Amino acid sequence: MYLRYAVRRVLNALAIFVIEMFIFSVLFTATAEKTVRAQIEESLQPEAARLRNASAEQVQRFVAERRAYLYRVSHLDRPMPVRVLWRTADTVTFQFGNSITIKSSQGERNVWRIIMETVPRTVLLFTTSIALQVLLGVWLGLKQAQRAGRTLDRSASIVTMVVYGLPTWWVAMIFIMLLAYKLPIFPSGGMHVLPPPQGLSSAVDLVWHMALPVITLVLVNFWGVALLARNIVLSILQEDYISAARARGLTERTVLFGHAMRTAAPPLTTIALLSLLSSVFGNIIFEGIFSWPGMGNLYWISVEQGDTAVTLGLLAVTTAMYIAGLAFLDLIYGLLDPRIKTGASP
Repeated sequence: MYLRYAVRRVLNALAIFVIEMFIFSVLFTATAEKTVRAQIEESLQPEAARLRNASAEQVQRFVAERRAYLYRVSHLDRPMPVRVLWRTADTVTFQFGNSITIKSSQGERNVWRIIMETVPRTVLLFTTSIALQVLLGVWLGLKQAQRAGRTLDRSASIVTMVVYGLPTWWVAMIFIMLLAYKLPIFPSGGMHVLPPPQGLSSAVDLVWHMALPVITLVLVNFWGVALLARNIVLSILQEDYISAARARGLTERTVLFGHAMRTAAPPLTTIALLSLLSSVFGNIIFEGIFSWPGMGNLYWISVEQGDTAVTLGLLAVTTAMYIAGLAFLDLIYGLLDPRIKTGASP
């Protein structure tokens, strides 16, 4: 039963991804083809320059034949619907071609390698911050639910309303001003000092540079997680089976973690995974403020420089990661709640 459910979810995710890539291809084909044509013309110049002993007519004929061949290889000689389908196939298989201006740290213009350099950086920063947000938020939410209406609950709720509405980028700028310039405890941005250290010093330097952006994200966002966890757990603690467990003489810790948290696991898992998925693309403004060389920063650079190949590649990769995350969430839900995979009503 679960295997059939899992296969259906995975196939649905693949179908959605292909449809979205088709839509992206329809929107980007005309612009992307301008880039391909420009790259073809750029490649023809040095090839023609090597024909030093050829006449002008021979050079022109060679350039025309070479151009026709490259157009045929790139499917530029086909009708628009066919070109869109080829673009969709290339995008679905992550064959993005070469960038116009952006290069990888190794000097390569392969779009896939450029993007893959930034993915671990974004995942490292935002996964670390979200893990801390969830841990602190769930812990505080549990304490609030246990002491509903008391001083901790009321004060935490007030702080949540004040802090959670603050723009993260604004708080980041304040923290940079205070903790990087007024009190130079942390660096103002980047991943490493220049030149980058080697070995263990490199890991220490990376943590030092990550500290301020992670602190900013956690301090702004974990209050919202705490409020959601508090409301979820508080509603569960009022259920009849919780009262029955307490009546049987079970300790409050057993009631909370053995009964309430088991019921709260699916929505809390949803909160954690959706928070992670929402940051998969990176935060364009946030990464820009801290000069963090992640996916958000790369997206901004690609749009600013008009590098369509990189922009389309980023959209494809982030869409694939987001859809895969949602499919994974469905699979986790199927394990945590058998009613989901059987189609039973909750």
